Amino acid sequence: MTTTPGGTLTLADDLTINRVGYGSMQLTGPNVFGQPKDRDQALAVLRTALELGVNYIDTADFYGPGVTNGIIKEALSPYAKDLHIFTKVGALRGQDGSWIPNTEPDSLKEQVYSNLENLGLDVLDVVYLRLGSHDGTTDDSIAREFTALAELRQEGVIKHLGLSGISDAQLTEALTIAPVVAIQNLYNLVNREDDALVARAARENIAFASFFPLGGFSPLQSDVLTAVATRLGATPQQTALAWLLQRSATSVVIPGTSSVAHLRENMAAAELVLPADAVAELDAIAPVELARA
Repeated sequence: MTTTPGGTLTLADDLTINRVGYGSMQLTGPNVFGQPKDRDQALAVLRTALELGVNYIDTADFYGPGVTNGIIKEALSPYAKDLHIFTKVGALRGQDGSWIPNTEPDSLKEQVYSNLENLGLDVLDVVYLRLGSHDGTTDDSIAREFTALAELRQEGVIKHLGLSGISDAQLTEALTIAPVVAIQNLYNLVNREDDALVARAARENIAFASFFPLGGFSPLQSDVLTAVATRLGATPQQTALAWLLQRSATSVVIPGTSSVAHLRENMAAAELVLPADAVAELDAIAPVELARA
């Protein structure tokens, strides 16, 4: 039986995703670089994700680099018709594993074609323009960069466009150039600077994917979260993911793991419904400037 973890979200006529996806960053070696310690386990995680109802995988060719996309191809190609792969461009990797931002238009186009080659695809479902950093966003113009990807969309190489690490002003600018179906920014239970952007995305039917939904390199730590989770018979991680799913109608989550057992635990969060009193307690962990989207 096909399941729809967390419900579904339709972003375009040809793009309906389950709201719980899978983030593939952890399928590489340490520091998102090189080969995984256990490639067979990585393949199993991807195949199990689809068995559990995932139809939305988040990736990037700079994971590895090229490693994650190669594993996705090996595990899942030929791809199911309803599987949607979202990828990102805007960075390269040094031989030492360093992250090298590169959003020059010609480089962005080369990065798109590298994703296509390593995934074994002719067309990419969604390509995010990755901007900013984990430390915050700017309001700098992104017209040159986004136009380069919009041109590939016009050529049929990309179906849909997204933005990652962006501000409200940059979204507004991008929408004058081409439609945007998804945003991927840092947002979770204790990092809520993008509350207004989450609300805007809901109003405009744009998916808001929270990267580091469980805190990333600094896992979420909260006595309140732990207490609420215990009361609900869930783990803190499941509770944090459920909070994100209930945050707005277009919120999606892409928790990543290299463990099948952990994957199953994350997917179970889709069935966890938080009662109003639990939501209120969790909302109070950090200041919330806007009403819920």
